[in-house]
Amino acid sequence: MELGFARCTLAARLDPATFASKFLGIEPDGKQAIVLRTPARQLILNCSRQWGKSTVSSILALHQAYFTPKSLVLVVSPTLRQSGELIRKIIGYLPALGIRKKSDGVNTLSVELPNASRIVGLPGKDGTIRGFSGTSLLLIDEAAQVGDSLYRSVRPFLAASDKGRLILMSTPYGTRGFFWEEWERGEGWQRLRTAADECPRIDPEFLDRERKSMGESWFKQEYLCHFLENENTYLSRAWVEAAFTREVRALSL
Repeated sequence: MELGFARCTLAARLDPATFASKFLGIEPDGKQAIVLRTPARQLILNCSRQWGKSTVSSILALHQAYFTPKSLVLVVSPTLRQSGELIRKIIGYLPALGIRKKSDGVNTLSVELPNASRIVGLPGKDGTIRGFSGTSLLLIDEAAQVGDSLYRSVRPFLAASDKGRLILMSTPYGTRGFFWEEWERGEGWQRLRTAADECPRIDPEFLDRERKSMGESWFKQEYLCHFLENENTYLSRAWVEAAFTREVRALSL
């Protein structure tokens, strides 16, 4: 029995999908397992609404904190309420690990594990979240709704960590902002896309009703992961970018 448990623990340590199923009682679907298992240092997940993003985020955060002592996991969301929902989901998994709820005593939304690892939820406000360093995992939830200045402020949290990871998860929100920029032309990223019609938990009939109710543009954005331009924009981004070229020399005076 002890040998079997040791093997299970080793498998879970190496594989967050196994950790989810064997330790937390969660069976990830195929796409979720791919996201959980990728070792990429920089990952962008472009996902549909109701795909299970918060579940995957909470598993990744807890896996890092549980198996790596003294880890610092930061979860950044557009609002404090959204960060709070993710922290509450993580707290809900603690009994399965035999761990009692405990905050770090410093941050309002936080979980501290017996191995001195911490998971801290932060709001999307630049001026209130500076001061962290040595971050093991930086998760930015609903990244398309987080401001560019905040993104630039939190990236340095990983500077002092040799193996720190940065994960952006979001449904698209137009052809603007750092989430779109990194998806389109950022360097060093692994990109994963998962649409609603790939999710076994979303009923196809529900999607048909949503398409008719929302209209094609909104449906493509919210459920099919398309980056769409604002319909009120007179000039498309592609036209504007095509108007600039480095082949023309600047005039000298």
